[in-house]
Amino acid sequence: MSGVWFFKNNGVIRLVENPAAESNGGNGGGSRRKVLVHLPSGQVVSSYSSLEQILNELGWERYYGGDPDLFQFHKQSSIDLISLPRDFSKFNSVYMYDIVIKNPNIFHVRDM
Repeated sequence: MSGVWFFKNNGVIRLVENPAAESNGGNGGGSRRKVLVHLPSGQVVSSYSSLEQILNELGWERYYGGDPDLFQFHKQSSIDLISLPRDFSKFNSVYMYDIVIKNPNIFHVRDM
């Protein structure tokens, strides 16, 4: 593991792998925020309602049988499941890349 360990007065420690990016607010300076782009329309996905509409058009359906803290989609024709955090503010590049892998040539992750 590389990075910098930060120790707080209350005994909590944490590893920061890119301290320059974190000191710039996490999204400025050294790192960029990622966005999910719907390639056919060129639009950035900015909410779960717009994402759900696109996924429905691609044959994905809401899955209600799983974790109540997740927003999930499945396809009848596959075993794939897309699991997203309920809070859109926690929707990060890990979830975006999961969507890209399961929907090739439809989505792309870009730096904002």
